Amino acid sequence: MNELVQLTKDEGIAIITINNPPVNALSPGVPEGILEAIEHIDRDDSVKAAVLIGAGSTFIAGADIKEFIKITSGKARGTPLLPLLQRIEDCRKPVVMAIHGTAFGGGLEVAMAGHYRVAAPGALLGQPEVKLGIIPGAGGTQRLPRLAGVAKAVEMCAGGNPVKGNEAAQLGIIDRLIEGDLLAGAVAFAREVAHKAAPRTRERQNKLGTPVQNAPIFAAAREAAKARQRGLMAPLAAIDAVEAATRLPFHEGCEVERKLFTECLFSDQSKALIHIFFGEREVAKIPDVPKETPTLPVKTAAVVGAGTMGGGIAMVFANAGIPVLLKDTDQAALDRGLATIQKNYAASVRRGRLTQQFVDERLKLIKPTLGYDGFATVDMVVEAVFEGMALKQQVFRELDRICKPGAILASNTSTLNIDEIASATSRPETVIGTHFFSPANVMRLLEIVRGKATSKEVIATCMQLSKKLGKVGVLVGNCRGFVANRMFHPYMREAMFLVEEGTGVEAVDKALYDFGMAMGPLATGDLAGIDVGWRIRREYEHLEKPGIRQPIAADRLYEMGRYGQKTGGGWYKYDENRRAIPDPGITELISRWAAEADIPQRYISPEEIVERCIYSLVNEGARILEEGHALRAVDIDMIFINGFGFPAHRGGPMWYADTVGVKKVYERVCEFHRQHGELWEPAPLLRKLAAEGGTFAELRVEQGALA
Repeated sequence: MNELVQLTKDEGIAIITINNPPVNALSPGVPEGILEAIEHIDRDDSVKAAVLIGAGSTFIAGADIKEFIKITSGKARGTPLLPLLQRIEDCRKPVVMAIHGTAFGGGLEVAMAGHYRVAAPGALLGQPEVKLGIIPGAGGTQRLPRLAGVAKAVEMCAGGNPVKGNEAAQLGIIDRLIEGDLLAGAVAFAREVAHKAAPRTRERQNKLGTPVQNAPIFAAAREAAKARQRGLMAPLAAIDAVEAATRLPFHEGCEVERKLFTECLFSDQSKALIHIFFGEREVAKIPDVPKETPTLPVKTAAVVGAGTMGGGIAMVFANAGIPVLLKDTDQAALDRGLATIQKNYAASVRRGRLTQQFVDERLKLIKPTLGYDGFATVDMVVEAVFEGMALKQQVFRELDRICKPGAILASNTSTLNIDEIASATSRPETVIGTHFFSPANVMRLLEIVRGKATSKEVIATCMQLSKKLGKVGVLVGNCRGFVANRMFHPYMREAMFLVEEGTGVEAVDKALYDFGMAMGPLATGDLAGIDVGWRIRREYEHLEKPGIRQPIAADRLYEMGRYGQKTGGGWYKYDENRRAIPDPGITELISRWAAEADIPQRYISPEEIVERCIYSLVNEGARILEEGHALRAVDIDMIFINGFGFPAHRGGPMWYADTVGVKKVYERVCEFHRQHGELWEPAPLLRKLAAEGGTFAELRVEQGALA
């Protein structure tokens, strides 16, 4: 054995323990150690059966994902697991897999190669590889249908969601649930089966069904994958691999699986999804705020403003078990906010996402108030009033007067200067931006805005708190619109320009939706509110260069009272269920407005629509990186994936630019600059990377702090 895998004996029962903290991943050395242990057990006549278990808090949580990067970059060949699993199955002594914590991916594949499986009731078993753009590659798609049946195997391999130990036992993946001490229970079970036959999973046939029985299962799964996992190749590959298990002998099915696995692993999609997997961990690292930075306790909170955002933020705190005061100045507004919160919770109960008991407990944590009673003792206040500097400064002056020393004063501003807001207080070191995304109780992104004076303790606290709130916290610098809205502005601007140049509203949205965006930009504008965009443009119009082209249609819609979904009409019209319906009247009006403004009309291809919108993101992102308002390109990618529904399988806007080729993106930006003028001036960093053959992913953090 080696230091990662230990072999001990308990009166004729061999115990193989995997000890590769923190999650017992199948890193190099682990498969080799297991193989050596199995060989030893097979030769040792004193051993009657074996138990394989994970040390610590889990069984085997899966493969070492870093190894996939090494394989695709040519730095490693990888150790095929399939021969090891066949050797476990061929062992003459029964091998019992004892599962606690998680058995994911390669971990479940190892478990299924055992002759028997026992598990703690709370254990989780799954094949989540599709979430990394790959499929099981060591017989997972071949063994799982033999144990759980075809329908469940398709669901687990194509959807990637795990099952708990008790469900796994009902399905036949687990032979026995062990209450209490897992190792003692597994050893006792091993004694029971020591003199019985050692059944090989690969030889089981009784759950594989017939082509007639299976056809509707595979057809429904493919339809569901195309609808719910739009544009992704791995779910369809997983379904193909499970289908091969039902039609081919085991070894031939494994060959099909291996081929599909390799195609997925080397695809741009898998590389992008692995980039995002590590990106979520990377954004938590702040160079000048080390891990050991002390944090402040946030046991109580308050939210100022009971509108859509304020109510959603109150839900976020309550869902994390943090009592929260919800303040508004008007009883009717407060009542509306509470009614919306109750409606949102009721919808979650209806869909089965939350239990009524959970909701009742959370609602008790939200205390409505018309004044600042109780604010003197809370640990953190989030301001969520209308987006206007004068109003926000007024709120912060009041908070400065009332809140205890050391309380974190946070603003949910989406565009306004945090330092200006902080200047209304005597404690700028405790002021920070916490920009939640709408709906706050659903969206995962929390853009954390660092002010000039914001202390490292406050930053560390908010980064840590984001995890407790179930958010991906990304630290950004203090500039107009920060990172998210600063980049989103040119994206929306180009979408509106395209409409004014003759492209239909639906054509623009369809091109971006087909690219993979969760919603088209104009549908997003209707959801966020055309009035919100109008208000932001008014706030900053004094900073715009005279003579630079501005969108005209959005302002005209605002003047007509068409604010989007909230008024039943914006770029689209909406029925009583807020379903978008194309509005020919608006198309005619936009044509008339364009003619009045002498904007030429032409056909614009879907390819150009995507390039103009997405490359505008990339160009602005390059400026932000150069100015130091984002620490890394991956921070921008995480913002757009978690805040704006950018397709994860494209890796975020900066990763996507690397995939296309920075030089190619730069050349297209130069073309748009020639055609459309100053707004398309290439960012210096984009020009530099294109000239040097560099990528955004290779950029390193050179400065300690954000600008």
